[in-house]
Amino acid sequence: MPKRTDIKKIMIIGSGPIIIGQAAEFDYAGTQACLALKEEGYSVVLVNSNPATIMTDREIADTVYIEPITLEFVSRILRKERPDALLPTLGGQTGLNMAMELSKSGILEELGVELLGTKLSAIDRAEDRELFKELCEEIGEPLCKSDIATTTEEAVAIAQKIGYPIIVRPAFTMGGTGGGICATEEELRDIVATGLKLSPITHRLIEKSIAGYKEIEYEVMRDSADNAMVVCNMENFDPVGVHTGDSIVFAPVQTLTDIENQMLRDASLNIIRALKIEGG
Repeated sequence: MPKRTDIKKIMIIGSGPIIIGQAAEFDYAGTQACLALKEEGYSVVLVNSNPATIMTDREIADTVYIEPITLEFVSRILRKERPDALLPTLGGQTGLNMAMELSKSGILEELGVELLGTKLSAIDRAEDRELFKELCEEIGEPLCKSDIATTTEEAVAIAQKIGYPIIVRPAFTMGGTGGGICATEEELRDIVATGLKLSPITHRLIEKSIAGYKEIEYEVMRDSADNAMVVCNMENFDPVGVHTGDSIVFAPVQTLTDIENQMLRDASLNIIRALKIEGG
């Protein structure tokens, strides 16, 4: 891929303060991205409100802002630095949400800042539970029984139709914050009431719980020419229901047959291509 010479300055959004079990990979990936872009001769501006990561060391980026990753602060930095492009996909959920906010505010268009990597429409489709469900149905990839709720009463009605136990999945939140597994209506009401406040779009996917299943992951990458590859596959030591960040992970997968592994590999490639993700 030839180097772009029309871009001189690139802003990267980090993942902000993170807790154990969440997003350490984004610090690593973001740090490597800063170094790689600097090596290519680009001026790198980093916004990351986390002094505890080496990503915010002075050697990593040309300019570092340890400021809150909010629309107000990031907009100020954009106006001051005037970068040619913004790379939001290395800051995990925080970076993605911020990119969506910046786009909707109109500041990226106003300042002529190009969004690098995955397009906003693809981010929206991957993060919005309803849109992602529709996409999987379109390409024939199976899903658990589920429906979207925007109120507690809607969630209760959906759960009664699907049957307990239920998992509540929030949209656009880090590490599933605001979600959870519930076995009773009382638990469901508590989780949904809290979760609706935390999701930026107040959406909840009410889904049949598969706690206890094997948890298998495929790390997939795709470029703009639709070349896609599985970087690695992984099997969690703990079953579904234990957060990945709190679990031991084996790579490659240990207990699936080759046929099962290839079936899931094909599914992961189908999904990343349908989403048109550029990057990981």
